Amino acid sequence: MADNTPALSASSRLVMAEWFPILIGLIALYVPTWVDLSRTIWAAEAQAHGPIILGVALWFLWKQGPVIHELAAQPAKTGWPLFVLGLLLYVIGRSQDILLFEVGSQIFVIISLLLILRGWAAARAAWFPLFFLLFMIPLPGTFVDALTLPMKMAVSYVAENVLYWVGYPISRTGVILQIGQYKLLVADACAGLQTLFTLEALGLLYLNVVRHDSLFRNVTLAILIIPISFIANVIRVMALTLITYHFGDAAGQGFLHGFAGLVLFITALLIIIGVDSLLQFAERRWKSATARGAA
Repeated sequence: MADNTPALSASSRLVMAEWFPILIGLIALYVPTWVDLSRTIWAAEAQAHGPIILGVALWFLWKQGPVIHELAAQPAKTGWPLFVLGLLLYVIGRSQDILLFEVGSQIFVIISLLLILRGWAAARAAWFPLFFLLFMIPLPGTFVDALTLPMKMAVSYVAENVLYWVGYPISRTGVILQIGQYKLLVADACAGLQTLFTLEALGLLYLNVVRHDSLFRNVTLAILIIPISFIANVIRVMALTLITYHFGDAAGQGFLHGFAGLVLFITALLIIIGVDSLLQFAERRWKSATARGAA
């Protein structure tokens, strides 16, 4: 029986020779960035999704690694300019503490390396993890604040009206809810833009995992993720309001506050799955009706 060990070893050496220096370079560049993020904004609730986004993106990149390696080398001319741009963004962001540039540069650097080594086919093979990394880029505070306030107002308005409709003694002033003797400020983490981005990332991850063949279901569900995220935020605010009303302020701000965040993502995922099932049912009925009409 032939021994394939030398061939396998030679193949492994070729892979290591090509990709290992690149991996070391990326680690040297971005591990310090990730460590700094873990000590700062990732420690806050609004950006706690950052390491999850990073882990999922790296896992998908690793999963696509064999596919990318087997592609024929067809270097793209745009690879080197993008690589220089990515390094420039990194240097400016790292030296001037501009997280938008520093964190965002990793997308330019990775895609440029793929273009240099394999070409556009490699970039297309890795499109989802590269796109997914967009959700971990910290946005400018002024931009977030400008969009977060209207969202908090809308979530507060809906939560107040639903709870009032079912009989709770609740009123609202701006983004402050008063229920009984308690006042609750709807914070950015409860109904802000970052929470919306996290739920959008969750929905896109679901779409990528289930991989529907139906363009109708993919596009419709991607659009509906935005109202689904809004509904999930309303449910979270209502849950925290009811916890505070029935169990006191300490319960609403303690462990159950963090648990409500988990409920938010579970609720959003369940709604996404439910809506997807309804879309599948509607699509089957439409195809069935079309087939009967054609007959």
